Amino acid sequence: MTISRDAVLDWLKAFASTIHENSGYLTQLDSDIGDGDHGANMNRGMQAVLAVLPSVADKDIGSIFKTVGMKLVSTVGGASGPLYGTMFMQMGSAATGKMELTLDDWIAAMQAGYDGVVMRGKAQGGDKTMVDALEPALNMLKAKRDAGASIAEALDAAADATKQGMEATIPLVARKGRASYLGERSAGHQDPGATSSWYLMRTAAQTWKQAS
Repeated sequence: MTISRDAVLDWLKAFASTIHENSGYLTQLDSDIGDGDHGANMNRGMQAVLAVLPSVADKDIGSIFKTVGMKLVSTVGGASGPLYGTMFMQMGSAATGKMELTLDDWIAAMQAGYDGVVMRGKAQGGDKTMVDALEPALNMLKAKRDAGASIAEALDAAADATKQGMEATIPLVARKGRASYLGERSAGHQDPGATSSWYLMRTAAQTWKQAS
């Protein structure tokens, strides 16, 4: 099984729909420890992505990812625009010219995207950011590939690992971003960026399993 360009487009639409449906919840999470705008910002960005997808529907996957990234940077405020925008642009560079993705291709794209987030946000695991969700997802993808798992199995396991990473942010004290200003008071709250990252990986697993 490979991930087709059409499946990638379907995933982006599903992610946009999920963000739209959960924008209020993301905003509530962000209101607890941040500026209270993560849901609204991500929803605005992904709606803008939806509007531009038809113009790149006949392009390669790398071009699609780069377009998504540039649109997010230009339309999303706060930290999430630069972080998600950088992630997608770096994923685009890793997927340049590809019309479908193997598991190795997806891992390479995710690695590039993850590295971009780390570079842009200067965060590491344990800082109570989206890195805490993306890092275990990437590690699980690699572990499942090395164990000979199918793409569907690897995607499911990665989504589960992302959820666990997201939930693990609850007891953490934030060391990056606006939440870090709260110090110890940031503990006991789930990180909104880690939550939207879980939506990203969950919709990938759901959409691409259906496509297969």
